[in-house]
Amino acid sequence: MLRRSPALLPLLAALFALYFIWGSTYFAIRVGVESWPPMMMAGLRFLLAGTVLLVFLLLRGEKLPGWRATGNAALVGIMLLAVGNGAVTIAEHQQVPSGIAAVMVATVPLFAMCFSRLFGMPGRWIEWLGIAVGLVGIILLNSSGHLAGNPWAALMILIGSVSWAFGSVWGSRIALPAGMMAGAVEMLAAGMVLLLGSQLSGEKLAAAPALSGFLALGYLTLFGSVIAINAYMFLIRNVSPAIATSYAYVNPVVAVLLGMGFAGESLTPREWLALGIIVLAVVLVTLGKYLFLGRPVIKSVRAD
Repeated sequence: MLRRSPALLPLLAALFALYFIWGSTYFAIRVGVESWPPMMMAGLRFLLAGTVLLVFLLLRGEKLPGWRATGNAALVGIMLLAVGNGAVTIAEHQQVPSGIAAVMVATVPLFAMCFSRLFGMPGRWIEWLGIAVGLVGIILLNSSGHLAGNPWAALMILIGSVSWAFGSVWGSRIALPAGMMAGAVEMLAAGMVLLLGSQLSGEKLAAAPALSGFLALGYLTLFGSVIAINAYMFLIRNVSPAIATSYAYVNPVVAVLLGMGFAGESLTPREWLALGIIVLAVVLVTLGKYLFLGRPVIKSVRAD
């Protein structure tokens, strides 16, 4: 079936949402954790976003999904948002620069490629080359600079990236609620798990959050969650996967520039090199299958 080309304005708006809004969420998290405990802020973000999206869908006449699909979506939400995004939020609270966190998260497509192979989806040589290049970038990024002095935060982001990748691959092979309802359930489940973790870990507000903390939470809830997720769903339905997932190598650049411009962050020469290597690796894994097509397999058909 041929995919119809979407109108130019909605396409550009969706790409802007993924490239720049998702890229800017790392800086927004950096601002937010200066006022909020990390798991509390992440939990409120997803609980509020999931509630807003669910109410919108119910008012539009959509039905609640069945128990099986709801349970699957909840598990995916925990892996992607509670563990994946929660790890980034905690790491930034431990003074990991937002740009460095974004570079580490850019490795998600590399891990997703490995998990796809475990699920019986083999990759081409160019994609495995991307995996090898990405590993070099990860080692280089962790060998000096900001992450070398904070190994637990580095490990936390790495675990979060692996969890996001596995959840993405596994989630593509199970029954989930239709359309945006899946995102609503995922965010609600992640929000509740993160808030539970916040309570169990003893997080407390030492003082009322600053205005910047409330603005960061609002931005992450509305723009970083509700709008960006809808934009991603639009792209998945209307453009090739290569275009829809191209945010993976644009977000780190946006995050690094915002961190340097507004938060006084800086990267060492080795970290700049690691950024370039990881972006190259993600390009190879994401676009390799489209730029280097495999040879067609011709099967003979025996006439009866």
